[in-house]
Amino acid sequence: QIVLPLCYSGFGDLVAGDFQNVVTYLTSIPSLDAASIGFVIIIDRRRDKWSSVKASLTRIAGAFPGNLQLVLVLRPSRFFQRAIADIGIKLHRDDFKMKVPIVMLNSLSDLHGYVDKGQLTCELGGNLDYCHSQWIHRRTAIENFAVTVKTTAQMLQKFGTDLAETELPNDVQCTKDLLTTHTEKHDKLKDELKLAMKQGTTLLGCIKEQAAKSENHQLNPDEMENHTTVERLLAQLDETENAFEQFWSKHHLKLEQCLQLRHFEHDFREVKVSLDSLMATLTALSDIGDCVTLVEMLLKDLKTLEEKESLEKAQLHAQHGDQLIQSNHYSVDSIRPKCVELRRICDDFTNEAQKKYDVLSKSLQIHKGMDKWCESGVYLLASQAVDKCQSQEGAEAALQDIEKFLETAKENQLSDLKNIHNQYELVLNAEVKVCGKLDDVQEMFEKRQVSLKKLSAKQTRPVQPVAPRPESSPKQPAPHKTPRTTCPAPGLLCNCCVLTDPVFLLPRHIMNELIETERLYVDELQSIMEGYAAELDNTELSPLIPAALENKKDVLFGNLPEIYEFHNRTFFKELENCMERPELVGTCFLKRKEELQIYEKYCQNKPRSEALWRQCGDSLFFQECQKKLDHKLSLDAYLLKPVQRITKYQLMVKEMLKCSKNQEGTAELEEALATMLDIIKSVNDSMHQIAITGFEGNLSELGKLLMQGSFNVWTDHKKGHSKVKDLARFKPMQRHLFLYNKMLLFCKKREETTDGHEKPSASYSFKHSLKMSAVGITENVKGDIKKFEVWYNGREEVYIIQAPSMDVKNMWVSEIRKVLTGQLEACRGMQFHTFLSSSPPVLLSSCPLPPPSSMHQSPHVPLQSS
Repeated sequence: QIVLPLCYSGFGDLVAGDFQNVVTYLTSIPSLDAASIGFVIIIDRRRDKWSSVKASLTRIAGAFPGNLQLVLVLRPSRFFQRAIADIGIKLHRDDFKMKVPIVMLNSLSDLHGYVDKGQLTCELGGNLDYCHSQWIHRRTAIENFAVTVKTTAQMLQKFGTDLAETELPNDVQCTKDLLTTHTEKHDKLKDELKLAMKQGTTLLGCIKEQAAKSENHQLNPDEMENHTTVERLLAQLDETENAFEQFWSKHHLKLEQCLQLRHFEHDFREVKVSLDSLMATLTALSDIGDCVTLVEMLLKDLKTLEEKESLEKAQLHAQHGDQLIQSNHYSVDSIRPKCVELRRICDDFTNEAQKKYDVLSKSLQIHKGMDKWCESGVYLLASQAVDKCQSQEGAEAALQDIEKFLETAKENQLSDLKNIHNQYELVLNAEVKVCGKLDDVQEMFEKRQVSLKKLSAKQTRPVQPVAPRPESSPKQPAPHKTPRTTCPAPGLLCNCCVLTDPVFLLPRHIMNELIETERLYVDELQSIMEGYAAELDNTELSPLIPAALENKKDVLFGNLPEIYEFHNRTFFKELENCMERPELVGTCFLKRKEELQIYEKYCQNKPRSEALWRQCGDSLFFQECQKKLDHKLSLDAYLLKPVQRITKYQLMVKEMLKCSKNQEGTAELEEALATMLDIIKSVNDSMHQIAITGFEGNLSELGKLLMQGSFNVWTDHKKGHSKVKDLARFKPMQRHLFLYNKMLLFCKKREETTDGHEKPSASYSFKHSLKMSAVGITENVKGDIKKFEVWYNGREEVYIIQAPSMDVKNMWVSEIRKVLTGQLEACRGMQFHTFLSSSPPVLLSSCPLPPPSSMHQSPHVPLQSS
């Protein structure tokens, strides 16, 4: 109920807006359940006039926002005003437009018939303990607390939003700083939350304080309403705190895991650098030694490498990564590939070290065996006394000793170099020094055998003259007479024969290689389309697809489907048809030169594809696809196949042309080679063109890109009667030029560094351009044969361009001359009626071109004498 008490003055002067605000506030205080019951308004006008009653009813009728059920009016008590009130209420009841009853009461006893005394204050004859100033004080405190709760909730919500939108740093220090900053903000907000809770608890205690003073005292409806409101605000604050703490707990865990990840990545990079250095050292350890001492030293070095702590660190770091994965780290997709990479490098190192250990062990074995045999042989030869060999018996005995010793060589497979190579092919080549030592000892034995046989022969037939025997045994030709470089291991000899076999240069074999590699290429493209691209639409694998890859299939694969369809349905079949007549393959390339231009679009998209791959290449999705396909290489290696393939065609056409000179189809092969080289050039040029930045026009409207390259450029501009030169006239500008049919662009090359080990990518910042319709050229510039001039608007602007070589200069001058000549012929065709065939080729007003003399000599005066 709402009571409008006796007011002696001022109620009529109350502003309507203020009255509306007060009534709206009073009706908003009760709970929804209480408000749904409805409101009763008591208007006490016992000491007032009918006009005051009328004014009160009028305001209530026009501005009461709540669910009004009844209006009770204590009419004026004075006789005259009461009579007027009775008449007025009858006459004006309909004017108030109130849908609820208006009851005119004569006394407080009448009021008590409608409202219980326990709900009325003493002014209205009730026994309700009510202090209006205290009510205002408490309502003010409650409203302040409500504002505090709302403000605190907003601060927590804003902080939570900031946390959710914060990007995780990429290095350790920034992650530490972010963790510290967020923790400090959390602690500060936590303190604000505690203060708000304390404020609400204190307010609730004040409301309960009066009831606690007396055992029989109970809270009146207003106090109960205040009590309920504060409890509701405290509960709301408690829920906000719980939700905030849950969110903070997750965020704090993610920050800690991010810090763990950055530490892991930092340590991974250090360990990998150490492993790469260790692997490089192992790879450099390629010597197999030429003596026992050196081989033993190499084995010792190898053992030292195996004991390096880098391997142990790598294994421990991989185990640490496994622990992070087991602890449900959020970045499992980033950690697992690094663990796999570390273990792979360690395994590769271990396997490579074991191979080198096996090689060195065999090398040590053969060195020791040969050294022992050679030392024994030298000792045997040195122990044979010369005087004993002068007799037949002594010579024969010495010869028998030598033959017995050589038998031991056969048993140890040391007398036959082929056997040695077969047994120790991993460690031997034709230049191993120990083989030279073996040859020397064998030569010593052979010479001793010859001498002893001579002595034995002389003593058995002293009278009969005989012809001297050759200086070497016919059964054992001296190995040292054959150069060692021509005695490779048998396995190597076979490869050399294959490489020099003329049959491999025949067109049929080149054609067979082209078809087989094309078949393999088509199969690889098919595996990419079915094993990767199609799997992106597989709902079973959708949880594994990284967010960065969503709706970006075209970016990753480019127009690879178009390339696959062309090769699978058309090009491969046409190449197969040329198997029996390889000379027709040139026609095949010429026929499809337009379709082969699709590689230009693929190569233009390649930088975007590579950037996307760097973002999500380590994801579980690609690992699962690679596992299903049983591919040894990852997807990025296969996405490089089209780039490699388009460059391979010209090499095969070139080989075909070498062995098809002056035969049928030679002209087509030459044209096909030129076509493929032009396609490769177009692809390369287009890769540079897409890197142009800052050009406001449409590059596609400039015609075909004819040439592009980097040059040194000097300028000499004339404007009016004054001449403007470069401030740094001695130092050229570095400019990258793009020549189109309609325009020449001058750009500045900029290297843009990227993260990781990727090479810097180049971009070309547009500086200015020249319309080819107003360009002239001077082929030769005094002082440097690699320079030429491009001038504009009748030499108003002159650009001295220095090419990196004469070949580059000649190509550019030739191409510019073709453009200018083509424009001149076009202008002549359009204006044939105004030009005679004998007219000198001067600059035209509508198509300004250089005179022919300017293409052969330079009238230009150098900016500075050199």
